[in-house]
Amino acid sequence: MSTQLKSEAGGAAGHMAKPALMGAVTSVMADMKSLLKPRAAPSKSAHAALVYRSLSPKQAAVAAMVFAGGLVGADPWHASNAPSGGFRPLIASADARDVSFANPRVAFDQGLGAYRNGYYEIAIPAFEFVVARNDPNLRMFAEFYLARIFSDSTTVHTDHAKAYMLYQRIADEHADMDPDDMSRAPFVGKALTSVAIYVKNGLPEIALKPDVERAVEYLRHAATMFNEMDAQFELSKIQIGGEELERRTGLHFLQKLARESHPGAQAVFADLLYRGKYVKQDKAQAFAMIQMAVENAASSDRIWIEDIYQNIFCGSPNDVRVQSQGYVANWRRSFARPRALVEAPAVGPQRRADLATPSRACSNGEALEFNAGQPTPLASQQPAAPGMAQGLTHGISSSLVPAAGPGSPKN
Repeated sequence: MSTQLKSEAGGAAGHMAKPALMGAVTSVMADMKSLLKPRAAPSKSAHAALVYRSLSPKQAAVAAMVFAGGLVGADPWHASNAPSGGFRPLIASADARDVSFANPRVAFDQGLGAYRNGYYEIAIPAFEFVVARNDPNLRMFAEFYLARIFSDSTTVHTDHAKAYMLYQRIADEHADMDPDDMSRAPFVGKALTSVAIYVKNGLPEIALKPDVERAVEYLRHAATMFNEMDAQFELSKIQIGGEELERRTGLHFLQKLARESHPGAQAVFADLLYRGKYVKQDKAQAFAMIQMAVENAASSDRIWIEDIYQNIFCGSPNDVRVQSQGYVANWRRSFARPRALVEAPAVGPQRRADLATPSRACSNGEALEFNAGQPTPLASQQPAAPGMAQGLTHGISSSLVPAAGPGSPKN
């Protein structure tokens, strides 16, 4: 969303009472509806695509607010059937690729609004429009979000070959970008990390063979130059499987990332703590750490993280679960807040139903329930006692935390 649109939208919301704002929105949306002319009659399988003709700054601002999810229910076209707290796009079409836009900025803003809310079928043609126009300011971002969509294995739009090629193009063209350019550098770091994961695992559909050494090169570049947390996480996992010195370096950075609230690192470290592998076993800290991971996990990571949660939960007696809550309370105060420099989409209607989060239970029938991204609190949980749980102390002893070695991620 452009700065101008943010300013227009913010100004409108900041200087109008809610009833007046809703009235203005209804009026503007009615004007916009008259500007949206169908290109073809609706078919049985899809609504006709709509074309933006011309939007005034005021109309564009209101559209941006609607797509940002701030005025759900104010849209006079969809207020009656919008889900509670949900999102209804201005263009709802199963044939949304047949669409044109006034310019790349309009296309990108609409694509990003749709992406944020999980409406990939609308986001894809919008981003493809931007890429086709080769806009120098927006093309990289459009390519990135297209790659994110195609790499998401939980939707009907999955295409890993396309995702890899888009990520690779970004890596090739922008690998030497100034890491201090915070408007673009985080996207490049994410793209490099995604290329590395594809290279590490291979991609049979395009005959890409697994190449761990090449993957490590990409990860080190993303981890050191762009301070990319996912790259540091992937690199630490590889290092943990190496020789002793490399393993210690990997454990050091895994713990660092856990303190920075990286959910993947928290989940892997919780598993190591629970099993006592490479670190001193501590089941209370393990259960606390996996609770933190579940709280912080993105939808794309929830299944494997919840697998670890289930294993630790079901293997922990009640006294361990109660003890863990002291650590959880302390870590919520002391750990860094999760950071998301690159947006992740909400769960939208195009998610594959067969990949919905499964119901979970222990072998003894005890159910695990998750609520709003967090495990449902246990009935036996008590507030943390004063002085209990001073932090993550015995997962890795001080003698196992080396200084960063050459090529290792830096703080």
